[in-house]
Amino acid sequence: MPYRIPFALSFLVLLTGCVSNPQKQETQASINIPPAADTLVQETIEAFDAPETEIVSPPEELNLWRQLVQGYQLNHIQHANIDRELQTFAARGDSLTRQLAKGEPYLYHILQEVRQRGMPTEIALLPGVESGFRPTAYSRHGAAGLWQFMPATGRYFGLKQDWWYDARRDPLASTNAALDYLQKLNKRFDGDWLLAIASYNAGGGAVARAIRQNLEKDKPTDFWSLNLPGETRQYVPRLLALARIIERPERYGMVLPSIENDPRFVKVEIGEQIDLKVAARLADMKPEELLQLNAGFNRWATHPQGPHYLLLPVDKADSFSARLNELPDDQRMRWTRYRIKQGDNLGRIAKRHGVSVQALMQTNKLKNHRIRAGAHLLIPLSTTATIDTAPTAHRKVRYRVRKGDSLYAIAKQFGVKVADLKRWNQLAGDRLRPGQKLTVVRTL
Repeated sequence: MPYRIPFALSFLVLLTGCVSNPQKQETQASINIPPAADTLVQETIEAFDAPETEIVSPPEELNLWRQLVQGYQLNHIQHANIDRELQTFAARGDSLTRQLAKGEPYLYHILQEVRQRGMPTEIALLPGVESGFRPTAYSRHGAAGLWQFMPATGRYFGLKQDWWYDARRDPLASTNAALDYLQKLNKRFDGDWLLAIASYNAGGGAVARAIRQNLEKDKPTDFWSLNLPGETRQYVPRLLALARIIERPERYGMVLPSIENDPRFVKVEIGEQIDLKVAARLADMKPEELLQLNAGFNRWATHPQGPHYLLLPVDKADSFSARLNELPDDQRMRWTRYRIKQGDNLGRIAKRHGVSVQALMQTNKLKNHRIRAGAHLLIPLSTTATIDTAPTAHRKVRYRVRKGDSLYAIAKQFGVKVADLKRWNQLAGDRLRPGQKLTVVRTL
């Protein structure tokens, strides 16, 4: 696949990149580029030196930024491309402060995980470059979460993705997978962190090919000497520039948001599926606040098969657990009972109640789509309980027309409308021919 887009962009939207697919070694980045992002400030770095002002800060051991800087391993690196990124950041003013503040709920956890693995703590800033520290961030090409995993890459690293749950948006699961990936890349490139970071953006295959090309030409094989896509050539120095600003914010006229060095959330085991509005009530939180920490859940409830945990603010975890232990099992979920009518099918019933066929099958333990009139189905109360913060996920399926097929029969098979089927395939009439290939867009 060709490399998609150039990477010059403003930190105003804080750089939505995404993780490459290690199986195909393709770059999958997606970034909206403001027009001003291509303009580099011409003044030298010294022009942005600001007079030092007295800022009241918490003690060093309580300041997360100081803890982060103490673990730097890449701050000795000097290059003109880093200077250019510093100039770009400095020109953005307060937008950087606002974007870094969005990392407040997650940075402590990410930093602790990075430190425990002995990795450069600059790595903890990658979600800022990738998603602006937003677990609900999506790229138009399908990357999702703090670390912007593409679907295939996420599955490769064990990130579950289905109608109920997308682990790419789970701060715990995605951080663990991203650090696994980065360590794997670091090992592949003999401990060179710049090449590992470049590979996280462009794919290990792209970096390996660039190294081979330089070897064949008897050229150096360090990151700065490689012929890599433009996005990747800016991605690495942008991370290093961001780390440098955090190390000496006053030098660049920046003010860092105050973030104390203590946990914002804890993992609380819940045992089995629970309605998220019920969980929010038990935690004395608004549903939207609960979803900020648990953005991996797509629907009104946690996944029937797990993960069976929630992330909760530290000061709410104990009271939540106590209330959950007192909650009767039949009050964890909210359902309605539906009597199947003659002519019903799962697709029609699911659409009527605002749920997916998959959810109906899982809830009622159905092995196939066969249902009979007079029987009952349990339907989750999604129409009143949905607190989905993520866009609906879709998958395109290629269907080969068989003899005797009709648009109506194919639409019914996939639970879609005939009008949509015709629109997706630009069909003027209803006639089909055997062997013809149709595109069907399915909701996950």
